[in-house]
Amino acid sequence: MNFDVIVIGSGPGGYVAAIRASQLGLNTAIIERENLGGICLNWGCIPTKALLKSAQVFEYLQHADKYGITIGSKPEADFSAVIQRSRGVADGMSKGVQFLMKKNKITVINGHGKLAQGPKVVVTDAEGKVAEYTAKHIIVATGGRAKALPNLPIDGKKIIEYRKAMSLEQQPKRMVVVGAGAIGVEFGYFYHTLGTEVSIVEFMEQGLVPREDADISKELGKLYSRKGMKVYGGWAVENVDTSGAEIKVNMKNRKDGKTETILCDVVLSAAGVTPNTENIGLEDLGVATERGYINVDAWYQTNVPGVYAIGDVLATQALAHVASAEGITCVEKIAGLHTEAIDYNNIPGCTYCSPEIASVGYTEQGAKDAGFEILVGKFPFTASGKAKAAGAPEGFVKVIFDKKYGEWLGAHMIGYNVTELIAEVVVARKLETTGHEIIKSIHPHPTMSEAIMEAAAAAYGEVIHL
Repeated sequence: MNFDVIVIGSGPGGYVAAIRASQLGLNTAIIERENLGGICLNWGCIPTKALLKSAQVFEYLQHADKYGITIGSKPEADFSAVIQRSRGVADGMSKGVQFLMKKNKITVINGHGKLAQGPKVVVTDAEGKVAEYTAKHIIVATGGRAKALPNLPIDGKKIIEYRKAMSLEQQPKRMVVVGAGAIGVEFGYFYHTLGTEVSIVEFMEQGLVPREDADISKELGKLYSRKGMKVYGGWAVENVDTSGAEIKVNMKNRKDGKTETILCDVVLSAAGVTPNTENIGLEDLGVATERGYINVDAWYQTNVPGVYAIGDVLATQALAHVASAEGITCVEKIAGLHTEAIDYNNIPGCTYCSPEIASVGYTEQGAKDAGFEILVGKFPFTASGKAKAAGAPEGFVKVIFDKKYGEWLGAHMIGYNVTELIAEVVVARKLETTGHEIIKSIHPHPTMSEAIMEAAAAAYGEVIHL
């Protein structure tokens, strides 16, 4: 069968690219070896948020008396029911993608897709049957998977990755999380809140969420320690002994060489993701790669005519919304539309632990390293009426402006529902909004969003409520 566009992989990059291609009148097919929606909908973004919401509700119930509510008996978490709810949410979202494929008249091909000379795609289904498909344009959107560390071999039982962490049959009493990025701190919060004793080990000295602004890392580390989690920043896991009934995680401090061993029931490897670029025919076509990632131009064209790549197979941010934006940009360029290249310095990042984290643009140190003379403003949620009323005074909003021109260089937030606030900053930066324009834009009261206006005012010495 011949198509205008074939997309290999149906994650948030692939299925979005397929829908946009169909909207633009291109005869489109999508190839998926597992479930429509990819890792994000089935094992990542969506079901993890369902787990985190269950943990948050449980946390609310444990502190209901702070809201003037008395609960007769001590609340208990049903771990298996929490997991089942998460899987139900994921299944519903996957079915939603199935509906979108039918609605947009996209041909869904089940099986493992592999590039071949032509170029074309050879698909092998679950029964071993092979079929060939051709297209003028083939988009590789095969996503990524959990990165395995050499000294932390994942066995799916004692050393697990995020996918297994979402479907454990029993809740472990003790867990060590190796890696303190978004995956690590989200699962750390989830399991700790439900009663697991959690230790988080991070190689980088900055500690939790080491890619975030240093003030964010420090704040989350303080709050997690206060909750009762053990946080090890700047520690390297030397090896893990799984031979006995108890797992032994042997670590060394990178600064002073001190060693320590943590005993646990399960280790979660949360060291990030690696691209799914093996066994998909890249070498057969001579598609250029670097460190496992596919090389593309600004429009996601590889060095092989007619072959494109988007999402986690690229060395761009491994985020669902980045993959979706890349898919749309790629397809619109294919269709001949005038489109704009993505500004990767204006990509928001969100971490859904509690409290949440959201950021975009330069960190304070990054702005200084880039040569900017900066103005920094910070507004704590302890001074926010809405945050206090919600019982969530933890955290702050931090903004960074260029002193000379007022350009909004970056914003970093930690607190209740801040992932819902960051889009204001993304849009404002896209529109080249200055700090003074934010200060003079009236924000509704009482809302969490006022903290953005107040932080901007703080940067210019005009803050009212501090």
